[in-house]
Amino acid sequence: MLDGRRLLLVHAHPDDETITTGGTIARYRADGAEVFLVTCTLGEEGEIIPPELDQLGGWAADQLGGYRSGELATVCALLGVSEHRYLGGIGRWRDSGMVGTGSAEHPRAFVRGDLEKQTAQLAELIDELKPQVVVSYDAFGGYGHPDHIRAHEITMAAAPQARSVVRLFHTIAPESAVRGGLDELRAAHAGIPFRVPAPGELPTVPDSRVTTTIDIGAQRERKFAALRAHATQISVSAGPPACFALSNGIAQPQPDAEYFELVHGPVAGCERDLFGGIS
Repeated sequence: MLDGRRLLLVHAHPDDETITTGGTIARYRADGAEVFLVTCTLGEEGEIIPPELDQLGGWAADQLGGYRSGELATVCALLGVSEHRYLGGIGRWRDSGMVGTGSAEHPRAFVRGDLEKQTAQLAELIDELKPQVVVSYDAFGGYGHPDHIRAHEITMAAAPQARSVVRLFHTIAPESAVRGGLDELRAAHAGIPFRVPAPGELPTVPDSRVTTTIDIGAQRERKFAALRAHATQISVSAGPPACFALSNGIAQPQPDAEYFELVHGPVAGCERDLFGGIS
């Protein structure tokens, strides 16, 4: 039985929802909340890990976006997403690629799109789905990807104006949690098939920015199943300790929590629950 709580997450590409918020999605669905996901692009410019799928890339068949949409559909089922939408409809906005790449010049590139139009598209979805809580990225987009930054911009423009929205959060990676996870990986380095990064190599934020810590310990296995389903983009090591890596082969730890920064709405009660004190 659904309990009236509605959470909306705005992500740039397929796999972002799992990497930063997969445990949170699974936890709130298990708790009875409705969880909606908006994905802004198909991730057409992602690097491809399995060699046998290399020709899906934009340099060849340019079919990676369609393939990744299938991966995301599997993940939505694994995590229990109530409803998934693409911003403006599937394929409307294209992955812009990283800073300095020619893909940002594509006529459908997300960063080339009209900011007001994209904001209006998101606002329309928020008005339809009526979430009380919205989650997206901070102004740096977590690690500087232009599409993450644009997702931040449209969310910050649309969500606080919506009647239903009580709280808006950014997903963040606090320094102490990342450091602790990397220490654990270094201690088990012989069993990790990825390169364990040096201190400071992974992007983090000061611990002081954390307002909300969501315990995902009971959802770790579900999150790792979702990570495995994004096989074009993510490799997973069962550990122990379990970790994952993107195409760069750099190990990323997975704490038993996901972390958020409240940027709009009441603070009281949100320390351990995105809905705390408002539901």
